[in-house]
Amino acid sequence: MIAYLKGEITFKTPDKIILDVNGVGYLLKISLFTYAKIEKLERTKLYTHYHVNTQDMKPSMYGFATEMERNTFHQLIDVKGISVNSARVILSSMPPDEVRAAIISENEGAFKAVKGIGAKTAKQIILDLKDKMLKDSGEVATDFSTSTNTLRAEALAALTALQINKIQAQKTLNLIFRENPNIKTVEEVIRLALRQLG
Repeated sequence: MIAYLKGEITFKTPDKIILDVNGVGYLLKISLFTYAKIEKLERTKLYTHYHVNTQDMKPSMYGFATEMERNTFHQLIDVKGISVNSARVILSSMPPDEVRAAIISENEGAFKAVKGIGAKTAKQIILDLKDKMLKDSGEVATDFSTSTNTLRAEALAALTALQINKIQAQKTLNLIFRENPNIKTVEEVIRLALRQLG
């Protein structure tokens, strides 16, 4: 299995590139997230995923600018109804950290806004991946007795999934809940926290 490729970019469009690795040209399908990362580069390193279409047995390779993007891609294609192309469209519509935050905060609307993703599939993504995302970020999904504790826990999980220091995130959340005791949604908590941390 090829874990990554490093070489010269000899061809580049928003959805695919050719990477010359020691004289061998590899065609890789990419997301807009990856394209934005490599757009101005002449050489790059991409993490890879090798895929074979089960219907026509046609092979293809996908390239990712970061390991987080590839990991998120792998988790998405494990969801029933999400093909490799659907996963790439999702990652072209939202950066990997936003995908993870949308799953943790159960933001179905973020996925329904993606071309080709309906309400049923959006629910399935969250159902299948929320616990995995929480565990990845060091949190465990738990049923809390109060809505405030639930909001706090989900917001903390989302912020740590975005690589924000856990102690810093907790301090920020304490401030938000003190100043906004009637806050109702995880999305609003995260938005306020990111504004404070920015």
